[in-house]
Amino acid sequence: MSTFFSDTTWICLAVPTVLCGTVFCKYKKSSGQLWNWMVCLAGLCAVCLLILSPFWGLILFSLSCFLMYTYLSGQELLPVDQKAVLVTGGDCGLGHALCKYLDELGFTVFAGVLNENGPGAEELRRTCSPRLSVLQMDVTKPVQIKDAYSKVAAMLQDRGLWAVVNNAGVLGFPSDGELLPMTDYKQCMAVNFFGTVEVTKTFLPLLRKSKGRLVNVSSMGGGAPMAKLASYGSSKAAVTMFSSVMRIELSKWGIKVVSIQPGGFRTSIAGTSDKWEKLEKDILDHLPAEVQEDYGQDYILSQRNFLLFINAGASTDFSPVLRDIQHAISAKSPFAYYTPGKAAYLWLCLAFYLPIGIYNYFAERNFGKDEPMPRALSMPNYKRKAT
Repeated sequence: MSTFFSDTTWICLAVPTVLCGTVFCKYKKSSGQLWNWMVCLAGLCAVCLLILSPFWGLILFSLSCFLMYTYLSGQELLPVDQKAVLVTGGDCGLGHALCKYLDELGFTVFAGVLNENGPGAEELRRTCSPRLSVLQMDVTKPVQIKDAYSKVAAMLQDRGLWAVVNNAGVLGFPSDGELLPMTDYKQCMAVNFFGTVEVTKTFLPLLRKSKGRLVNVSSMGGGAPMAKLASYGSSKAAVTMFSSVMRIELSKWGIKVVSIQPGGFRTSIAGTSDKWEKLEKDILDHLPAEVQEDYGQDYILSQRNFLLFINAGASTDFSPVLRDIQHAISAKSPFAYYTPGKAAYLWLCLAFYLPIGIYNYFAERNFGKDEPMPRALSMPNYKRKAT
């Protein structure tokens, strides 16, 4: 009897494992998110074996594998068939690379750019196929968005637009939230959030026609709090919540909504040295005297070191993000969230599950351990001058 139970146990354990392994091997290259799922499954298996009795641990593990197999079976990629995709922020960085990537895959690409006569737009025209069209579309200008919609609708006629990828974004100047001028907060919200909402609302009639995809590029910083990113992180958190709400509301129309939350990638979103100097000057010119005195000019000018820190740890290989966005566009059943990039999924899990104090400790150790202190905190006997 014990031999029978042992044989049955191994069979029950092997079958779901083989099924999951088969599906995973088939689709592992299509999206990095599958690795995150397999890590979670392995963790669940370990918990089952440690906490539960062997019998119930086996039952729960087999059920988990079966559910995973059922879910992953829907990861089959739909044929491209020149499906039409709109990408915002196609001038440079991730958006530029994505336009080229989707064009190579055979999609009909509408590249929304900030400057249709700029070098990024000219390069897209020169290097991509005739399927790609460049559209002037500053996402902060509703007139340009509506004009782009009219052109896309005229070119597609009755085909419908398969996907909208809201990628356009700005970082602003990373610094303490108290030091950032309100113009920085407003610009991040205008481009990253309100721009996403405006483009989405304008192009939804075409998405409803095709029952396609809405893909919003958020950020790891929109779910995991990071010092120096008060304006950027807040705007990306708004994008993530907007995506979650739209996912519920648009499901009745057959539209799938996806949120991309990348980790650190070296794009042009941080801007140039000239831009950093201008932002530093704006901070110093508009900061109240008492705040500037407490922080000190040396501390304020050291904030640009965080930009260098970001770039030093960022990846220049966009392929994890590109593959995830392709999967979000093409998979029969895409994931709701994708977290491409080194440790992006880990940081989001830490922010969600750990007590706040423990998360803050890890965040400070990783992102702020060598940061100088404000003048008022670095001088024990410091007293602010009377005004």
